[in-house]
Amino acid sequence: MAKPLLLLLSLMAATVAVAAALGGRNPGPLVGGWRPIPDVKDPHIQELGGWAVTQHAKLASDRLQFRQVTSGEEQVVSGMNYRLCVDAVDGAGSSAPYVAEVYEQPWTRTRQLTSFKPARNY
Repeated sequence: MAKPLLLLLSLMAATVAVAAALGGRNPGPLVGGWRPIPDVKDPHIQELGGWAVTQHAKLASDRLQFRQVTSGEEQVVSGMNYRLCVDAVDGAGSSAPYVAEVYEQPWTRTRQLTSFKPARNY
């Protein structure tokens, strides 16, 4: 009976020590969890949105043109998943929102468009 109690107390002490070491700071993104992109005006995020629209236009043979990323989320995986709300203009000049999902792994120079849909169907 004393061993399980000692183990429990040791685990509690370790938890308190880790919490104290972090000092209330956020340890960073949780792998697998989606979080809002802090700054969608970041040039890399805008470039990803433009790239996604260009890739979609090639595959769909439509004439969509990128305007801007308006919001988005990111997910840490072995690389990064991005869910971007983009504003694009069609060949007739009509602007519409789309949701583009992009996977990126910079260290292997991998980038894939995994989904592209009108925002109303998202």
